[in-house]
Amino acid sequence: MSRECRVATALARLICSGATLVTLTVQRGGLKSCVTETSAALTQDPGIMTENEVTRAATAVPFYAWAVLAGGTSIAIGILWDISWHRTIGRDTFWTPAHMAIYIGGLVGGFTCGWLVIRTSFFGNLQEHAAAVRLWGFRAPLGAWITIWGVLAMLTSAPFDNWWHDAYGVDVKILSPPHTVLALGMWASVLGALMLLLREQNLAPPGPPQPGRWLFIYAAGLLVVMASVFLIERSWPNQQHTGIFYQMSAATLPLYLLGLARASKFKWGASLIALVYMGIVALMAWVLPLFPGQPRLGPIRNPVTHFVPLPFPLLLVVPALGIDLLRSWLGHGHGWRRDWLLVLLTGSLFFALFLATQWFFSAFLISHSAENWFFAADRHWGYREGPGDWHWKFWSETSPQWNPPLTLKRALIALILSIGASRVGLWLGNWMAKVRR
Repeated sequence: MSRECRVATALARLICSGATLVTLTVQRGGLKSCVTETSAALTQDPGIMTENEVTRAATAVPFYAWAVLAGGTSIAIGILWDISWHRTIGRDTFWTPAHMAIYIGGLVGGFTCGWLVIRTSFFGNLQEHAAAVRLWGFRAPLGAWITIWGVLAMLTSAPFDNWWHDAYGVDVKILSPPHTVLALGMWASVLGALMLLLREQNLAPPGPPQPGRWLFIYAAGLLVVMASVFLIERSWPNQQHTGIFYQMSAATLPLYLLGLARASKFKWGASLIALVYMGIVALMAWVLPLFPGQPRLGPIRNPVTHFVPLPFPLLLVVPALGIDLLRSWLGHGHGWRRDWLLVLLTGSLFFALFLATQWFFSAFLISHSAENWFFAADRHWGYREGPGDWHWKFWSETSPQWNPPLTLKRALIALILSIGASRVGLWLGNWMAKVRR
């Protein structure tokens, strides 16, 4: 028995005076502490915590993790809303509600993590110092440092974006240079929230309750939403017969699905993460058109009267389900042979399922059958995108010089990229499963 256990047991005996002791071992911050209490006193003395209460207290997610996750949620909603704002109203003012959602979310995470740095550095005990990452003499969990970096990048992008619009006018692309800096900062802020929750998940004792584990799944889905922002300009339904769409998706999505599923504590981790991503993007596609919006900048080729959402999300749950079934079939052991087998099979399976799913689903999305509130195929065209039959055709057919179609060579490149992304994802997932700081 450790010194901490002996001290806790002695204290419990003094308090409970001779009743039968039940020991609950909880691992937090890399140290083991033993909470002891008596079965007799559990029902007689309301001042003594029950075993369930102790377990709930030991697995409770700290408020700072909740706060940073709330900020990440505001950021993810804000960026989808901001893209819609640009495509509905145009460049209006910096003080749009969408921008406020983004920057308030960033400030919530930044101030919370700043407080966490000060608290851990100057008021933390030895256990908290041991479970923190030191930087420039200060100490804090790794997730706090990542969030702070992301918020600084977001704040840097704000004056850069204003200067860019003053110099060059309206953006012709969603990911302009200042928007790219902003997107990286937002991605890092959400990643920081994920790392804080990962730490709580990995430090929690086994068995239910598991609030940190479910919150990790939610944060992982938010991170996939942020990653999908970088793919937007090449992932329109009309572009899903092009080589670049499958190459960019294969180089990105397996990394997130396999890596985050490996770090999670769920058998169906990849599927749950994919469902969170799809749920957030689909919810925004259903809600945004409910609000009126009209363009304020020209040229107006499509006089929209409501907010324009992004297209229906990718059906990531299909390849994610394949990844989870494959992981279950191979088992959850370790070893380089098993890892490489998992990587090769995951990369190949992801590409095969993703290609088969999106190839045919995109054909449905550009048909008149998808023009309803659920799939919203007739609602995602912005005010600068005039009408025409090109809305219902694949752009690899109408303009192959700008949207090269998928060929065997491009498919093989996408397959190799998928395997490479799976390899990197598994490396990161194995590392994340060990994070305690």
